[in-house]
Amino acid sequence: MTTTTGDRLDGRHPSGSAEPLLRVEDLRVTFGRGATEFAAVDGISFDVAPGQTVGLVGESGCGKSVTSLAIMRLLPERGNTVTGRVLFEGKDLMTISTAEMRDHRGADLAMIFQDPLSSLNPVVPLGVQVAEVLQRHKGMKHDVAHRRSAELLEKVGIPDPTRRLSEYPHQLSGGMRQRALIAMALACEPRLLIADEPTTALDVTIQAQILALLKELVTESGTALVMITHDLGVVAGLCDEVNVLYAGRIVERTLRHDLFAIPRHPYTGGLLDSIPRLDLPRGGRLNPIQGSVADNIPWEQGCAFAPRCSSATEICRQETPELLADDAVPDERLLRCHNPLPVTGRHPEETS
Repeated sequence: MTTTTGDRLDGRHPSGSAEPLLRVEDLRVTFGRGATEFAAVDGISFDVAPGQTVGLVGESGCGKSVTSLAIMRLLPERGNTVTGRVLFEGKDLMTISTAEMRDHRGADLAMIFQDPLSSLNPVVPLGVQVAEVLQRHKGMKHDVAHRRSAELLEKVGIPDPTRRLSEYPHQLSGGMRQRALIAMALACEPRLLIADEPTTALDVTIQAQILALLKELVTESGTALVMITHDLGVVAGLCDEVNVLYAGRIVERTLRHDLFAIPRHPYTGGLLDSIPRLDLPRGGRLNPIQGSVADNIPWEQGCAFAPRCSSATEICRQETPELLADDAVPDERLLRCHNPLPVTGRHPEETS
């Protein structure tokens, strides 16, 4: 492996843009102080260009959602420390005022939250919650915003949208609440959209519809999309570039087809092996990753994944691996591992 500059892959943006729309540099989020300090996000860097979909993938607890909340500056004001830079069109969102960030949030940057029940106001009708985004950032009058809200609900697949506008969140199913959140996020046609497990509460049919809607948004309007998910099926159908996270750090980054064709980090291989496959005989056992996310060692002492890794050796428990370019594969890839998986499988082009 050879060292790269800035822990990123250069020249990979499908839009051809020299500068990314969003650039996250050495983002670190810690909770607590002193002996109780815990790094939920530990030095993450990545870029997102207009028209590009970048995935953040990993088990629960790896730091995906905290990363998104830090980018949007939605973490609590107390009890945490955020360092690093989040550049949106060259402007550092970490240093602007709260009022200026509020102007950006919802208009230029939007987020689809994972839990709609806690994200929607339970005592305010749905129509008011959708319309207020349009009134705040687009300056629409009440009647115009109301009609546009109904159009948005219909666009995300909510039946009888005009009637739903007068209903409260508790009167909707979980899937409808999730789709309402998506409608609110898409209301102002943001240039950057962060989707935190946006299809978790949806059935398969609606999930496909929402993913198609997000893909259409990226393709037609050039919106940059950060997709946070543990579902590699979503990654396979939507993402251009994938960042695999473990214990707050990126352990592997490459293009989607390359990741599925030749996984190099043992954690990535474990995620892929744990997925049920239709091309294998019925009755076969799944091959889950041993242990849990809590079974790790501090990155400062070695590789955090070592206690769960079947390929771990003594160096993994004593020396911290760096995120370096992987010269063993034909694609451009960043890898944080002392003992990566062997280069086997099909050529990446065969998985396209």
